[in-house]
Amino acid sequence: MRFCFVLAFALTVISPLWPQAETQTAPSAPDPAAYIGMTLNDLISRFGVPQSVYASRGLQEWQDDVVFVYDAGDFYIIKDRVWQLGVKSAYLISAGDPVPAVFLGFGDPVYNSTDCAVFTLRGYSWPLSLRFNFSSDGKVDMIFIYRSDL
Repeated sequence: MRFCFVLAFALTVISPLWPQAETQTAPSAPDPAAYIGMTLNDLISRFGVPQSVYASRGLQEWQDDVVFVYDAGDFYIIKDRVWQLGVKSAYLISAGDPVPAVFLGFGDPVYNSTDCAVFTLRGYSWPLSLRFNFSSDGKVDMIFIYRSDL
């Protein structure tokens, strides 16, 4: 009887001290909005040399951007920081998804037209917007996350 008591005690007290096997979990996808505000040094340190670089011309000269292209997306640079990110997938919506999927996931936009919908992202250091561009056949074409105060 005493042996059973000692065994039960040992199992309950000592077993938690025994190293347990590690459980592997899939790494969570980073929040793409976290890339907004990265410095050029941070961007290159994280992703390396871009696959390509191109200029994105705006309607006004001050709207011109340099864009660094990576697998993670197109990073739009103003001065020395990322201000906009173009991606094919974010927040469980991907390019090619039907337009109604956007509204099911995000509700009412702050702006809506036949070619895009804009939503506000809250809880970040600066105002951010999320824009879904739509193709003429009613599918998500591109997704942009950007600082709406610039």
